[in-house]
Amino acid sequence: MTHVAIIDSGGANIASLLYAFERLQTKAVLTTDADVIRSASRVVLPGVGAAKDAMTRLTDAGLIDVIRELTQPVLGICLGMQLLCAGSEEEDVACLGIIPGTALKLSATPHYPVPNMGWCATSITADNPMLCEITSGSYFYYLHSYALPISDNTLAIATHAEDFSAMVGHKNFIAAQFHPERSAANGAQLLRNFLGSRA
Repeated sequence: MTHVAIIDSGGANIASLLYAFERLQTKAVLTTDADVIRSASRVVLPGVGAAKDAMTRLTDAGLIDVIRELTQPVLGICLGMQLLCAGSEEEDVACLGIIPGTALKLSATPHYPVPNMGWCATSITADNPMLCEITSGSYFYYLHSYALPISDNTLAIATHAEDFSAMVGHKNFIAAQFHPERSAANGAQLLRNFLGSRA
């Protein structure tokens, strides 16, 4: 059995994610094979780029219902977080509809340009095993122009011009706006928690 299936939704930075799991001595494969995804003990939905392009890629691969029906722990990363929600303001695209909420464009100011790129303090707002041994206020690496507003599903928040959901959770689906694979020790701990999580 493949331990971690990383869904190929397009975009870059997949090599960093594969290497992050390799450092944790965990086998991970990049795939669009529905059987591999269903049989994996953990599934990651990453993404960099536009939500519409990623949704088209998932649709063409026949993975929309496959992802919606997963019962094992699933982790959305960056664009993958937005793909798991109801929709995105970017090109007004409908997404997977698993996690309530719509991704909205970040507000830009002279001190807070968009995209938000770099390290941001991330405050934990809810108790969740995915955040075990991570201190509230820890820094994670972000690169995004859209984000989910604060909601009942928010597990952690960060601030650009305004607060946004840094992490959300709904049933067996957890998602992070930041890139754990680029977030040093804190990111490694979050991936370690994901590997030990239960749906």
